[in-house]
Amino acid sequence: MKEILSRYEEEERGYPPYHPVMMVKVLVYAYCVGVPSSRRIEKCLHEDIAFRVLAANNTPDFRTISDFRKEHLVALGDLFLKVLELCCQARLVKLGHVSLDGTKVKANASKHKAMSYGKMKEKRARLEAEVEELLKRAQEVDEEEDRRYGKDRRGDELPVELAFRESRLKKIREAQEALEAEAQAQGKEVPEDKVQRNFTDPDSRIMPGPGGKEFSQSYNCQAAVDSAHQVIVAADVTNQPSDQGWALPLVQQTENNTGTLPREASADAGYYSAQAVAELYALGVDPFIPPDKTRHGTVIPSAPRGRIPRHLSPADRMRRKL
Repeated sequence: MKEILSRYEEEERGYPPYHPVMMVKVLVYAYCVGVPSSRRIEKCLHEDIAFRVLAANNTPDFRTISDFRKEHLVALGDLFLKVLELCCQARLVKLGHVSLDGTKVKANASKHKAMSYGKMKEKRARLEAEVEELLKRAQEVDEEEDRRYGKDRRGDELPVELAFRESRLKKIREAQEALEAEAQAQGKEVPEDKVQRNFTDPDSRIMPGPGGKEFSQSYNCQAAVDSAHQVIVAADVTNQPSDQGWALPLVQQTENNTGTLPREASADAGYYSAQAVAELYALGVDPFIPPDKTRHGTVIPSAPRGRIPRHLSPADRMRRKL
């Protein structure tokens, strides 16, 4: 807690109205029991016995809770590693086997505020034509406005509809430029027409939800969990809908966080690729990642027994191994 407490040692700042240790306890507990909202935390501080005990009946409001989190965001993030170190010392992390998975977390943005690159090109051309027409109309009414309202007006105020369209056009141009820059960074001349960008939260992406039945503006959060006591040993977030390519980074982060590589790592079929399997083997980690997606309840036929032939493809070898 030293990094957080040190922020309150300056005499001129005075002492905080709520003790920072208490605030951290409340935040950590809230996140552990699935209460991320500052407003819901405030409500729990009045109604939930566990919260009231941790807060010693203090009741900071949601703005105080939110501001505390923002002010100490880096330090609170570092607490993850410190807690993980304590878990390792307490032998709660065995690193015999870790399991990897991803979950979609909705962004604070509507999917209806997203637009594809192809749509941007079409919309931009139409808006440019509309702006040109509106400018022409604005010019025509200047003299009429001067006559009606007098010479004290500047006469160059933008009509409401023109201001809206120019603002929209500016956003679309900026979004187009950002998508083009991303494409060029990936070695492409121009983005594909279907590539999208959200105007409210440009970092988020439209992703399928659980079961793939609905889509929402989201992030894809990744975690690796130690099998011994369900301790999270690595965590990250991406705006790529697919989990593929994340097996190696999560295992490497596990080693960075704990100083040790796991012996085994399992993940679902979304993480499978021949390259991912080869990379984990090269690290000395035994991977268990199915090449095939199967529905719950599907009966998988028994694999042949005996030594796995060397001539099989990586996918067939994994099927036999599993």
